[in-house]
Amino acid sequence: MNSDLNLTKEQATRYRGHISLCEIDLAGQRRLCDARVLIVGAGGLGSPVALYIAAAGVGHISIIDPDTVSLSNLQRQIIHTTDDLGAPKVTSARRAIEKLNPEVRVDTYDNLLTPDNAPELIGKSDVVVDCTDNLDVRLVINDTCVALGKPFVFGAVRRFEGQLFTHTPGTADYRSIFAPEGDEAETLPCAIDGVLNTVVGVIGALQATEVIKLIVGTGDLLTDRLLTFDAITMTFNTFRI
Repeated sequence: MNSDLNLTKEQATRYRGHISLCEIDLAGQRRLCDARVLIVGAGGLGSPVALYIAAAGVGHISIIDPDTVSLSNLQRQIIHTTDDLGAPKVTSARRAIEKLNPEVRVDTYDNLLTPDNAPELIGKSDVVVDCTDNLDVRLVINDTCVALGKPFVFGAVRRFEGQLFTHTPGTADYRSIFAPEGDEAETLPCAIDGVLNTVVGVIGALQATEVIKLIVGTGDLLTDRLLTFDAITMTFNTFRI
């Protein structure tokens, strides 16, 4: 990405929609171009997050996910296609991002985020996006980000519902909000528990929105607040932590 004082002519055209917003403008778009974001999970939530932040011009995206694309994923994991069946999800996601915005640098890791590799991957990222449905991995994200003073955006979905919050240093984190103690319901994947496919799109798009706001430095983040969405009643609620 070009991080000079001015964007290239092509970048100025590509990101005109953001540059025209006084809350983002040229300075904010340059910050997006220089940002490094780690997405943990290339599934239902990771799909819209990756596509939207790539389209927004985030210059360096890292994606970690150990799984391969299966037919049952395609109901909700919109970054993958039928042609990607059997491929590592991170490989499929990288191809889609590069087609959407070839200026974005994409690093992929086809393994699980663990306490051993998390400090390095999270340490070199500006923002982490929690798009996993694995409780153990969520706790690794949470604890590593808290220890390193890194912000992260949490998202989760189940059936017709979703929830979202953002952590920055000194604000409520996953443990303080949910205090999980062997919560098996949290670990049920969408393929087992079921999920309306558009719910992951709603929550993923909101996660991407929080990432962009955080990088640009505009608006009110969902810190010390939990946002919930119910597709059955079509209602949003925000709970202060």
